Amino acid sequence: MTTAPQPRLLVVDDEPDLRTLYELTLLREGYDVESAETVEEAWAALSAKRFNLVITDMRLPDGSGLDLLRRLDDAGRGEKGIVITAYGSAENAVEALKAGAYDYLTKPVDLRQFRAVVASALGRTAPPAEAPARVRTPEPRPAGPRRALDRLAGESNAMDQVRALIGKVARSMAPVLVHGESGTGKELVARAIHEVSPRGAMPFIAVNCGAIPESLLEAEFFGYRKGAFTGANEDREGFFQAAQGGTLFLDEIGDLPVAMQSKLLRVIQERAVRPIGAVAEQAVNVRIVSATHKDLGAEVHAGRFRQDLYYRLNVIQIVVPPLRERIGDLPAICAAVLERIANDAGVTPVPTLAAAAVEVLLRYPFPGNVRELENLLHRALALAGSTVIELADLGLPETMFGDTEVAELETAATDAPPRTAQPELPDDLAAYLDAVERDILERALERHRYNRTAAGASLGLSLRQMRYRMARLRIGGDGANGDSA
Repeated sequence: MTTAPQPRLLVVDDEPDLRTLYELTLLREGYDVESAETVEEAWAALSAKRFNLVITDMRLPDGSGLDLLRRLDDAGRGEKGIVITAYGSAENAVEALKAGAYDYLTKPVDLRQFRAVVASALGRTAPPAEAPARVRTPEPRPAGPRRALDRLAGESNAMDQVRALIGKVARSMAPVLVHGESGTGKELVARAIHEVSPRGAMPFIAVNCGAIPESLLEAEFFGYRKGAFTGANEDREGFFQAAQGGTLFLDEIGDLPVAMQSKLLRVIQERAVRPIGAVAEQAVNVRIVSATHKDLGAEVHAGRFRQDLYYRLNVIQIVVPPLRERIGDLPAICAAVLERIANDAGVTPVPTLAAAAVEVLLRYPFPGNVRELENLLHRALALAGSTVIELADLGLPETMFGDTEVAELETAATDAPPRTAQPELPDDLAAYLDAVERDILERALERHRYNRTAAGASLGLSLRQMRYRMARLRIGGDGANGDSA
């Protein structure tokens, strides 16, 4: 029985003591290690043979570790790179990740962290002795189809760029900030990054930072020990421990309170967490992907978001375009969504959209983006009396369009194939009409971000009329947005 060859690593550092320390540490882990002192000496070694990983200091006598990474990239080499930078130099770390480094370490190098990062780059789990105490290690998940990437439908240039970036950033540990309006599919992009990365078989943990009460943030993120506070009846993992070896997706990161931002920054820098009530820290190997609909640069300027955390998270930014800017993708998105909805509901054959319905959707600005489109198609599929979804099934109010457009759409609807069946008459007309009115009001409120004045005006209602109908139908509450436009 032949044994697989040990991974071959190249260590590049001009300080003999540090180079020896790295070599001995890696040799004890069973790796085949070679070393070099300069960029040119390293390139000569790389030209002579292939390596699995290159570990290089940032500053070298004849250049920098980034020069080496760029040469590897230009030559189309497959070696991953880890860069060691001066302590606290966030700019260097960001530059290294943008240059294609898998990850970076800061001096003085923590050898426990050093071994963990090398193991991660080589697709290995951390050595058992380094596993966090009393924390369940998630079992690797079997690699499945790249569902998230497949769901990013559309052939527009904007989506081609998004998919290209996903493929590029997936192979490194670089933090990614996904920016886009609500409903554009930011979590889908994050899942796609995870699924096509070497971490795809490990956990993907999604967290909505704006949905957790501030008093519970630390316990939810870092976990706690039994007896740490009233109600802590057992040890509990936090999000970081649950995502061990995988990806932690921090949605709406702009809503994170400033006090928690500083704690998050420390975890990202130290790669370790300390649960509430614990004495020792636990090493974590987690890739961070965050998302926001806010302008974090403006939030930094206003003092609501830490600048140092912003630089750490915004190493690579992926902008997800709103649906109105890629409206040509709409037919493909509709087809994909209808197929998914039909498969989930066990409906065959998969329904299609009538030409008039497609024409309506192509003219609609979709303030709620793809999420709004999906909700609309869910309702339309439920209301459709046949396998063809007609214009009337969409339930869009005519007030969204001008008189000329309404006439054109009615003509298109007339030209559409005849309906093969009609919905049954309701048993309770009052309840049926209330349900229809509630649906229209809720969609108007969602479209206008729950501004009652604007939503009412779009339906031809005064604020007073809007309040009356909302109270009668028990929609929303005191938490709705203000009454001004």
